[in-house]
Amino acid sequence: MTPSPPAPRADAARNRKHLLEVATRVFMSAGTEPSLREIAREAGVGIATLYRHFPTREALVAAVYADQVARLTEGARELITALPPAQALRRWMNLFGDWIATKDGMLNTLLAMIESNELAHDQTHTDLIAAIDDILRVGHATGELRTDVTAEDLAAHLIGIFTVAPLPEHRARADRLLDTLMHGLRPKP
Repeated sequence: MTPSPPAPRADAARNRKHLLEVATRVFMSAGTEPSLREIAREAGVGIATLYRHFPTREALVAAVYADQVARLTEGARELITALPPAQALRRWMNLFGDWIATKDGMLNTLLAMIESNELAHDQTHTDLIAAIDDILRVGHATGELRTDVTAEDLAAHLIGIFTVAPLPEHRARADRLLDTLMHGLRPKP
């Protein structure tokens, strides 16, 4: 039996988490894919520190992508336990918008990784649809959300909204469109 690798030191784990947070923020606000040097500079670390945690651009992109998907799937579970279903769904829509915006800042790398099968895009789709479905199921059970809208329908709506109102520059418009969508997701009296 092969022993598992040792857990990272606390400071190394903090550095990695900080780098992920900064990279996410930089990817979200970038018009084009930022350089790794730019991300390191923004994080206040040297490029060697970034490379120690993420030896390639692809490693960083994969980590940011996985972190964002985890935030979406775990966020759905947390929101439906903390809020009424309609509020949980609306808050989750904001998380989804942040995920889309982050993907836009690393799109070329993501597409290349998907093309080369380095990224499990199909699994991500399955996980996100399941997260939406979890919120919808609770909303259907409480009568807060229409029962004739599927998770696939909602995902298509969200992609459309964030295509015409990309974040962060069009946040106000995206919020209006999301609020309109939420209005349409409520059952007719």
